[in-house]
Amino acid sequence: MSEVRLFPFVVESVTETCNEIPAGIQAVHAPEAWVESKGIDVVVAVIDTGCDFRHPDLKDRIIGGKNFTPDYKGDPNNYMDNNGHGTHVAGTIGASMNGFGVVGVAPEVKLLIVKVLNGDGSGDYQSIIDGIRFAAQWRGPQGEKVRVISMSLGGPDDLPELHQAVKDAVAEQILVVCAAGNDGDDKPDTIERSYPGAYPEVVQIGAVDLDGTPASFTNTNSEVDLVAPGVNIVSTFPDNRYARLSGTSMATPHVSGGAAVLLYKLEQEYGRQLSEAEIYAQVCKHTRNLGLDKRVEGNGMLDLTAAVPIPPSERSLSTRVRKYKAGYVVLTGYFETHKDAETFAEQVSKMVDRHIKIMRERKWGQ
Repeated sequence: MSEVRLFPFVVESVTETCNEIPAGIQAVHAPEAWVESKGIDVVVAVIDTGCDFRHPDLKDRIIGGKNFTPDYKGDPNNYMDNNGHGTHVAGTIGASMNGFGVVGVAPEVKLLIVKVLNGDGSGDYQSIIDGIRFAAQWRGPQGEKVRVISMSLGGPDDLPELHQAVKDAVAEQILVVCAAGNDGDDKPDTIERSYPGAYPEVVQIGAVDLDGTPASFTNTNSEVDLVAPGVNIVSTFPDNRYARLSGTSMATPHVSGGAAVLLYKLEQEYGRQLSEAEIYAQVCKHTRNLGLDKRVEGNGMLDLTAAVPIPPSERSLSTRVRKYKAGYVVLTGYFETHKDAETFAEQVSKMVDRHIKIMRERKWGQ
């Protein structure tokens, strides 16, 4: 069986200092969304090579972690990044808004660091499975739960145990966001798949540049859900540094952080916890079409200001069926949660969950 590895990525440059809102963060319109939400206290699990938890842009964001690799003599409590990839991903998700360095898409999230890949960027499937299950079962000091899992890794094998771990995480109402992979040949009709990204239960992310042009390396397949900036992305790097990297690994954390921003905002509006199916639908809704082949862009590029909110005057339940990706049908329910509708809203929410699960599995239209 093949091992799981980081997707090949390019280190464009490394610098000691930085002071900017990265262009990728601006491209998904995160600063505009911060007026309503910075993802405060939403827990995102970063399953990767670990994280430099001493980095000044990240030290206040990390809520905990665990090491599942032989690195550091297998010490489970040492999840320090000895590669650089995980620190970069973590910064794009949630680097603090501290007046220097960089800022992430969701600068007030909490990051759970799950080190499953060693210093050379490789690991075994069992470590990935154990890392996913750890994140799904983890509880914080105040009873916090992981709401989003971010994985910028993959391998060629469709392993039933890996698939089941992903399904179990989704059943815990966790949104699982995965990179599509960097084996693309710049041809949309050539299908490239990597796992867990190709599983229908995950949100699979492809990469574009800052102008919305597909990255030549991005994998294309019918399971791609959306795209985000993944070319020349600046973020945090070990030893208090900053680096520009390219890959679908860099696109994925934009969406993971974006999901956290949407989670906090919408749960404040609705007054209840969103299901995984509802989060998935909202992430897909917050996109803008780039006019590309659906195997490249899925629903489009993440845009945290793209979706038009329901006017306050529309108090009653409304449902609509929308087609997403290559033939997927997603039933999205919108409803108010004022007192006389709470029971009805809960019933409809369960119905929506069931419908989305069924439609994801059937892959209509293919």
